[in-house]
Amino acid sequence: MKKKLSDILYGVTILSVDGSTDKMVGELVFDSRKADADAVFFAIRGTSVDGHTFISKTIEAGCQVIIAEERIQVPERVTLIVTENTHLALAIMASNYFGNPSDKLKLVGVTGTNGKTTTTTLLFNLFTKLGYHCGLLSTVVNKIGELEIPSTHTTPDPVALNGLLAQMVLDGCSHCFMEVSSHAIHQNRIAGLSFKGGVFTNITHDHLDYHNTFAEYIRVKKSFFDHLDKDAFALVNLDDKNGMVMLQNTKAKKSTFALRTPADFKAKVIENQFSGLVLNLNGIELWTRLIGDFNAYNLLAVYGVSMLLGEDSTQVMTAISALESVEGRFQYFQSNSGIMAIIDYAHTPDALENVLKTIANIRTKNETVFTVVGCGGDRDKTKRPKMAAIACEMSDKVILTADNPRSEDPNDIIEEMMSGVGGEHYKKTLSIVDRTQAIKSAISMADKGDIILIAGKGHEKYQEIKGVKYDFDDLQITIDLFKKLEK
Repeated sequence: MKKKLSDILYGVTILSVDGSTDKMVGELVFDSRKADADAVFFAIRGTSVDGHTFISKTIEAGCQVIIAEERIQVPERVTLIVTENTHLALAIMASNYFGNPSDKLKLVGVTGTNGKTTTTTLLFNLFTKLGYHCGLLSTVVNKIGELEIPSTHTTPDPVALNGLLAQMVLDGCSHCFMEVSSHAIHQNRIAGLSFKGGVFTNITHDHLDYHNTFAEYIRVKKSFFDHLDKDAFALVNLDDKNGMVMLQNTKAKKSTFALRTPADFKAKVIENQFSGLVLNLNGIELWTRLIGDFNAYNLLAVYGVSMLLGEDSTQVMTAISALESVEGRFQYFQSNSGIMAIIDYAHTPDALENVLKTIANIRTKNETVFTVVGCGGDRDKTKRPKMAAIACEMSDKVILTADNPRSEDPNDIIEEMMSGVGGEHYKKTLSIVDRTQAIKSAISMADKGDIILIAGKGHEKYQEIKGVKYDFDDLQITIDLFKKLEK
């Protein structure tokens, strides 16, 4: 697919142009190794690599169009366009290149620390049950109707993102529900997209390795709502103290949901069991297979979005009652020996606390709660002792183990987690670096009726160690270990 360069520059702030814009281009790239005669190369300044250093290499490879943030000497055949922000230019031009597909969809973005994946997936499943052909962009998987496309990032890069949206339009999708990460907002990956609505789930301690301060993290999340237009809606969790902050400067229609505060969409948890939740949702009693207060919030957001998109309340509630839990989010099963295992993606202090609170609310107090948990390498280190402290305070036995250590030594990560373990909890805390062995140890110690929470990786099917991703699936490993140990 080729487009005229001048046509896809619409909306980009251009500081200078050297050369002709009357050229046909067939690809937008920000990896210099992919630049060729048909490509537009975007010189992106990353955290560790500056694309400007590769401009000469792309020109040698035949590239004829360069988008950069500084003016340099280029051959006469090359068009150099200088803009203030190449991240932003890439997003706008990617949208233009693919025919602005978000304009042709009811695109709803969900942002927040916890609940993004569950909320977007539930929305996709709900609207599919209501008869719509939908798209999904999530941490777990991207979907176009029943077609599944593997997901590599919470929010894809602008070229991949607009390409997926264009495929959805081509396939006849009417709606798309997408996770919007703070990284994606900050890096302008979603610039140029037209959102029908935005949802704020909550904001807690996470990604401070990237954003440096909590205030900056909040500001980035808020900027998503600042850019919604007047025809969109902004739906926020009013029980989170930053819910109203998100609404301060938005031009969108403002709506709220809450469990504890008066709001537009309100719910009360009547029953919370392993069999499911009974909610009073806007005055109507509703049973759902999902578990825990955190899922009550997710379902409230889903209901709110449905109402703001004009769906029938009765039909929506009927469909909600048939929804099932999302992979790796409080995904539980009982072994033949009567031990309950729960797999959850909880990888922040708040998420871990929410899952353990849910278990505490359901348990009879006659059973032992084991928590197997680790923290990822090359990520926010300040949450490590906090997560260990929460696990110890809210569990009977804790096994600290490897998550995705990445380039770090997992022993160092566990040592940092141990700094959060109070002296009174030492005796009930074990350190087992090998994650499989950690899960095996919990199963070996557990008796009938006990509960094992395996937290941190959820849906992930790999473990990243020293730059290599090894096959690793918490759920499958747990099932296999139960089979072996129960023989």
